[in-house]
Amino acid sequence: MSADRSGISPAVAAEIATEQAHVDQVYAELTKAGERAALVEAEGLARGRTDRTGEAREEEVTGLFERDALVFNAGRRRQSLQTQYEGLVFGRLDLEHDKPDQDGETREVRYIGRLGVRDDTYDPLVIDWRAPAASPFYRATPVEPQGVIRRRVLRCRDSRVLGVEDDLMVPEAPEGMVVVGDGALMAALTRSRGARMRDIVATIQRHQDEAIRADSSGVTEITGGPGTGKTVVALHRAAYLLYSQRRKFEAGGILVVGPSAAYTAYIERVLPSLGEESVTLRSLGDLVDGMTATRFDSPEAAEVKGSTSIRQVLSRAARDMAPGSATQFRAMVDGQPIRIDTPELLRIRRRVLRHHQHNAAADAATAALAESAWRQVTGGDEKSEFIDHFIDHRDVEAFVNDWWRPVDPREVLLWLADDERVESYTRGILTAEQTTLLRDSMRAALATGSWSVADVGLVDDVLSRVGVVPDAPREERGFYEIEELDDRGVAELGGQQRFRSDQVGYQVTPTDPRERLLVGKVSRSDEYAHVLVDEAQDLSPMQWRMLGRRGRYASWTVVGDAAQSSWPLAEESVQARDEAFGNKARRRFHMDTNYRNAREIFDYAAEQILPVVPDADIPQAVRETGVEPLQLTASRHSLADEVRGAVKNLLDEVEGSIAIISPERHRELLVHVPREAHERVVLVDPMSTKGLEHDATVVVDPAEIIAESPAAQGFCMSP
Repeated sequence: MSADRSGISPAVAAEIATEQAHVDQVYAELTKAGERAALVEAEGLARGRTDRTGEAREEEVTGLFERDALVFNAGRRRQSLQTQYEGLVFGRLDLEHDKPDQDGETREVRYIGRLGVRDDTYDPLVIDWRAPAASPFYRATPVEPQGVIRRRVLRCRDSRVLGVEDDLMVPEAPEGMVVVGDGALMAALTRSRGARMRDIVATIQRHQDEAIRADSSGVTEITGGPGTGKTVVALHRAAYLLYSQRRKFEAGGILVVGPSAAYTAYIERVLPSLGEESVTLRSLGDLVDGMTATRFDSPEAAEVKGSTSIRQVLSRAARDMAPGSATQFRAMVDGQPIRIDTPELLRIRRRVLRHHQHNAAADAATAALAESAWRQVTGGDEKSEFIDHFIDHRDVEAFVNDWWRPVDPREVLLWLADDERVESYTRGILTAEQTTLLRDSMRAALATGSWSVADVGLVDDVLSRVGVVPDAPREERGFYEIEELDDRGVAELGGQQRFRSDQVGYQVTPTDPRERLLVGKVSRSDEYAHVLVDEAQDLSPMQWRMLGRRGRYASWTVVGDAAQSSWPLAEESVQARDEAFGNKARRRFHMDTNYRNAREIFDYAAEQILPVVPDADIPQAVRETGVEPLQLTASRHSLADEVRGAVKNLLDEVEGSIAIISPERHRELLVHVPREAHERVVLVDPMSTKGLEHDATVVVDPAEIIAESPAAQGFCMSP
């Protein structure tokens, strides 16, 4: 059979033309559906309009509600129809049924796509990939064909069909049926990697589909070695849950948590490409509303902050008085001298905090002060009258504003930079070395003006203890000075920092980069109906507790590989994880084939990890690029030239992305990469490589990487 100049045989060209005709029909119907949605939206806007003035009648209020519902739903439908999907129609099933249908046909053709589309007679042109009718596209095998004769994957660019790849599920193709290509999966694996993760919706394998469509309740664990598609399977599961139980999961929300900002940027387009925009995507560094952290502590400091023993330290800190708070109360109330000294004030504080969060307890603290004052009164008013006068007294109000002022959870954490306070809080809990690590890490936050990722879990814990800083009534909003920590880490910092008790939260004089630490306002994050956690093996106990607060009543999808864990106290982390899950039922799916990593990269990674972790889960890699990883150990003065030359050669050898994996002190290397190559070249630290994929890697000084962070011994398992 001869081929044309493009190398495509006439038979294959005819198949492509057939599929193109169907795809054209789908896009034409999609345009009409968008126009219909726009008409419904316009009709909704017209509802509820009236020329009458005055108070709205009940029927008019009903009309406004109907209008809003129509406009919202029609607008959402129109937006989904107008989304530019890459490969809207990606699959076709040719099925044979045991019994003829009502038209006497024994064969059926189903097209599978990212979005369900019907024609004017409501017959399906495309079936949504998440629908039960699409399940055989992923689950049919030659052993269990499920009625499928041929499974076809369409390769498209926008609305143009570029090619087709077939998998035959029966021993021989029926007469007249053309079978094209060597299989869709291997064709997809040969594509180069880019700056963002691709979905695998057209090439999902049976074992992956079983995890995607697993029951929505309880905890679904997806395990396996690097490159086995755990992450992308979990993201497809999130899209499937929204499709199959939209009311539950769209109303309750789905939270997707990744290990780093680089990771979330990498996966951010997967769910929208599958037709879902309503998922909340967060990294561990921005799980607390109002905070963003990308800096990493040293492994030793991170271990101190991540262990549950830090909770006792934070409990002591959260119950302490803010720096500069009043220590005595003196006032004349109804002619009676009232004096409340430090020991009594401390007793009142302890008693109030047993039942209240600090930031919600100002009224309770004032009432407790009044009770203490009443015990000093001799004669005069009745108790209720005295207490009313006491609470309304101007001196009492001024004292409470100072003694029991609202505290930002981040401010409490910064108290740990003070020698006296941190030693008091950690006594009997942490060792002297651990206390020093904790104090120095807080001073590092002050010096850099940035929080570390581990700090976010601590702030969340303190937030659960002290509560959200309240918003003062508009007429009462003002400024109160608070103390800071100076360059030596003691009780005062130069300059002024002020607390403003309104929606803005902490406002500071912009004279020092450290002031960024208290800008804005932190608040409690919502709880979710489903929580999806990737790279779960790296979470510290405190991070598991942070997630547990967001998923008390949620179902979970948890992705991880124990062999890649960077957390040293495994038992403590498992206990915190189990507490987060509660008594929910669990199911587990194991992935054992590496679809993502190039074999060359993965072989190199396996050589690094197996001597350290002999029982590591090493899946079989099936993708090849023909380019081996480069390892550079040149002296520092020549390293920039070495990197520049290596990257220049790799840019010519591969079409996709290139990763430079480097220890901290060589991070300036990327400036030596040609500017035009920056879109394809990324400089990453070893821990941030997890979950990412590249076509080639340059590993800079692996010995120093391991010396810098022993947890990074298996770092290149992940590129």
